[in-house]
Amino acid sequence: MPIPGPMELILLLVIVLIIFGPGKLPDIGNAVGKGIREFRKASTDLEESVRGESKRTTADEKPSGENSDRSH
Repeated sequence: MPIPGPMELILLLVIVLIIFGPGKLPDIGNAVGKGIREFRKASTDLEESVRGESKRTTADEKPSGENSDRSH
């Protein structure tokens, strides 16, 4: 997908201004910013939990030579 150029961005901004008006623009920007922050936080938390699970399972595993519960 090509990156929009400056003319496309200006056209998009004009359309948003016409639809929502200049008073709602800060609210829309704030909502989009909050959404992006929450998405990043959720993805970071998920990544940390997956990494924590892999570290925990490798730390809990015993090497095969340590099973000395058998009586000879």
